[in-house]
Amino acid sequence: MAHATADIGTTNYAVSLLAGHHRLLSDEAAENGGKDAGPAPHELLCAALGACTAITLRMYAQRKEWPVRAVRVDVQLALQGEERSITRRLRLEGDLDAAQRARLADIAERTPVTLTLKQGVSITTILE
Repeated sequence: MAHATADIGTTNYAVSLLAGHHRLLSDEAAENGGKDAGPAPHELLCAALGACTAITLRMYAQRKEWPVRAVRVDVQLALQGEERSITRRLRLEGDLDAAQRARLADIAERTPVTLTLKQGVSITTILE
């Protein structure tokens, strides 16, 4: 199970994060009242999807012994009123044929974070 905590004090809007045992910082941009000291929450969401995609594709390519030298994942989240959409672009470096490239694109559609986002998730809030 994944776990993270977020703590904010009186500095707008710097948030100390603990994700697993890793310390991170999140903030809002200056135009939103923050100090831009770290990625904004939606940027962290994009980063999570990008990281999961890159890791999953690297693992799959290694298992298949495919010559993937590098994977770049570019994730953009568009917020249009109530509509939200994510565009993910993959750049695969290595001597891959068309079938291998297509298979990796297919695998990207089924990474753990991709499935969580596509299927949705229930959120329970508990006030302590």
